[in-house]
Amino acid sequence: MMAGRGLPPADWPLVQHSRSVSAGGIDWHVQMLGDGPDILLIHGTGASTHSYRQLAPILARTHRVIMADCPGVGFSGRPERRPTLDEMARLHGALLRRLEASPRLIVGHSAGAVIAVQMALSNNARPDAIVSLGGALLPFPGRRGRLYPALAKLLFLNPVTPRLFAFRAHSERAVDQLLTATGSDLSSEARDYYARLFRDPRHVEGTLAMMSHWDLASFETRLARLETPLILVHGLRDKAIAPQNSRTVHERLPGSALFMLDGLGHLAHEEAPDAIAGIILGATGRAAPAVAAAPPSG
Repeated sequence: MMAGRGLPPADWPLVQHSRSVSAGGIDWHVQMLGDGPDILLIHGTGASTHSYRQLAPILARTHRVIMADCPGVGFSGRPERRPTLDEMARLHGALLRRLEASPRLIVGHSAGAVIAVQMALSNNARPDAIVSLGGALLPFPGRRGRLYPALAKLLFLNPVTPRLFAFRAHSERAVDQLLTATGSDLSSEARDYYARLFRDPRHVEGTLAMMSHWDLASFETRLARLETPLILVHGLRDKAIAPQNSRTVHERLPGSALFMLDGLGHLAHEEAPDAIAGIILGATGRAAPAVAAAPPSG
């Protein structure tokens, strides 16, 4: 499986809804399903549209769901420019224009939440609301905030690194360690999809490129200017992005809503798609959700 070289294989999740779309200078792998108002789903770091394989069909009962592999990862082609946050927002905006889509709601997981917010801030989209699932909306604290981007850049600049990561991903134990570090309990089938992605050097290279070119410190200052209602959803077992991050953002943005989910990790949308769908669908048609609540534990 090589990223950006055609459509997914026949056994890839929701492949029957896959299409190739040229926009912004790249060929995107896009999946669209359902009818109704548009919802855009943006996946997180290291993932692809497969991470929404259970959530998307639920939302598609009442909406048209649009999701795409981010530029340079999964089955989408590489961007022509450096994959900065501004560029990723611009490219997603170009894709929406090509599809003639105007999503009322944008849902982003982890780094996808950052892209969603930046799209709103830069007028590349004008959703009624944004749902952040375990959003990486703040820099890592202390030394990690300085070390991780620098390390990602060093790894990205080394042409051998993606192949080393891909080679290591052939070890089932190595993939299990990466996914266990999210705090989520995934099925063997779900783990296999990630393993297949991690074995692809192009996917690894694209992931490192995103991580090395983003400036979350600058993004944090812009976040305060967000006028689009923001719904923050975070699993309390999340080991990748601290749940406190969403609490902090909620405190800074008075119009935001906060849902803290007991027993779920960073990949909560894969662990409990029905619960996550309930929160998302509850946000549709509501311009400014004002009540912060935690749904019952599942």
